[in-house]
Parts: sequence; structure tokens; C-alpha cells
Amino acid sequence: MPGTLTSPKLTATDRCDRCSAAARVRAVLATGGELLFCGHHAKEHTDRLREMGATIVTEDDATATI
Repeated sequence: MPGTLTSPKLTATDRCDRCSAAARVRAVLATGGELLFCGHHAKEHTDRLREMGATIVTEDDATATI
């Protein structure tokens, strides 16, 4: 049975890696790293992240992907 990937909920201390605004989205990269983005930068980079095989997780549901 395959394991389930879960990420902790984003908190007020989590900041966007591009502009330091409050993080709204976590991108878990296929290589194992992760990036945090505000809503604006998540919209800007989501397509490319998906092409790279990243799992995109919203702040509302740490187990749902967009």
C-alpha cells in the first residue's frame, strides 16, 4: 500500500519565498524540496511547477492539490 503525502498546515510564520508575504500555497517538488508562495506568486508559477511534477497544496487543505 503506497504511503500518503501530507504537509503541515501553513501558519502565520510561513512566508512566500519570492516576496515574504504570507504564504498561501506550498509546492512540494519532485526532488523533495518545497517552496512557499503567496497567492499572487502561486498563480504566476503554478503552471511551471506542475510541468516539473510538483504537488501544489493550498493553505485551506493541506492534503488537497490544485
